[in-house]
Amino acid sequence: MRAHREVVPAPKDLGLEMVSVPDGADLTLDLRMTSVTEGVYVSGTVVGPLVGECGRCLRAIDAEVRVDIAEMFAYENSTTDETTDEDEMGRVRDDLIDLEPAVRDAIVLALPQNPVCRDDCPGMCPDCGVPWDELPAGHGHEQVDSRWAELSKLRSSSELDEPIDTEE
Repeated sequence: MRAHREVVPAPKDLGLEMVSVPDGADLTLDLRMTSVTEGVYVSGTVVGPLVGECGRCLRAIDAEVRVDIAEMFAYENSTTDETTDEDEMGRVRDDLIDLEPAVRDAIVLALPQNPVCRDDCPGMCPDCGVPWDELPAGHGHEQVDSRWAELSKLRSSSELDEPIDTEE
């Protein structure tokens, strides 16, 4: 077993639409590589910065992503190499291991589809676009459906102030 710690630049497009690891940001790899009969088993953690915007209020998110990885890389001409498809398992090629697909998969699968700036984020007012927690209590917008506009005029007239006799 060999422990390996290294800081590498993040590859391009490492993330989702609303949240991602910035291109070239430092990713810290803290790995353990274990030689097994059929190849090399790599396990450990990957840590890096995360930026994006909240899916509820659109505020900026600046956080850290920490994921565990555990991948098997088969030696060339091993039984595992012969019995698995090329895309099922990584391969050791010329005594090198390409960790980018494993790191990319681990990070992207750990990211939320709809990130939030905090768990209790109330979002924003759909009418004015201001975050709810910046608005006064009872904030609202009166919306009058144009199809009912004529009826709203009647409501303001004095005729509706008197009770309607329905027994006539």
